[in-house]
Amino acid sequence: MAAHSRWTQLLEMLSNEGHVDVLDAAERLGCSAATIRRDLDELARQNLLTRTRGGAVVSSVAYDLPLRYKVARKADEKLRIAKAAAALIPSGSTVGINGGTTASEVARELAVRPDSGDESGGTTLTVVTNAINIANELAVRPHVKIVVTGGVARPNSYELVGPLVNSVLHGLALDYTILGVDAVHPRLGAATHDESEAGANRALADCASKVVLVADSSKLGRRAFALVCEMSTVSVLVTDKEAPTELVEEISSRGIEVLCV
Repeated sequence: MAAHSRWTQLLEMLSNEGHVDVLDAAERLGCSAATIRRDLDELARQNLLTRTRGGAVVSSVAYDLPLRYKVARKADEKLRIAKAAAALIPSGSTVGINGGTTASEVARELAVRPDSGDESGGTTLTVVTNAINIANELAVRPHVKIVVTGGVARPNSYELVGPLVNSVLHGLALDYTILGVDAVHPRLGAATHDESEAGANRALADCASKVVLVADSSKLGRRAFALVCEMSTVSVLVTDKEAPTELVEEISSRGIEVLCV
């Protein structure tokens, strides 16, 4: 197993359990205790955990992992979700996209799908985003018009947040907004761990005629600190086939189209 994959799994263990034991982690990941010790030392050097005798415990940032460590989580499911969400967006649309791994995959799918571009080389899609990684990737696509909000960049998610986001979005009208979130609860709505991200994402949702949530099944039924939007504002939820049937049915009963891909 590659080091990056081990680091991701170790951080997931910490996020879920609050601590990691070296011997237990070595058995679960199929590697030596010495390898796990080196991995934990490296993650501690990056301030992503706190080393203890025989293992590690959660640090203050472990609940909200940097984007680079989230990429490997449910990668296949996220790619299927992204393809299905991109297929919902007609050519010529104006689309808001926030940050995060799944939303970033949607942006990539929109940029490379078969109907991208036209014979005249004109714009076929307008993307409004507060994610600087998405803007960076799509800026080289001549058929995509990129509008980037202002704001202060969060290093964990590459998202711009703060009042400048709202000042740019004020007065804009979007056909769709694609939202990646940390939690989707049938009654409590879509939420994220950071209140500043939630505010920026809420502003993107408020501009749109239709809101499309993209979230893998591990995020369904969960709660997170800051509300992004009520479920009543959501038109479509795109998730994977492992989504619990009872949650899918409860969300569908609220008039939301649920695609399990």
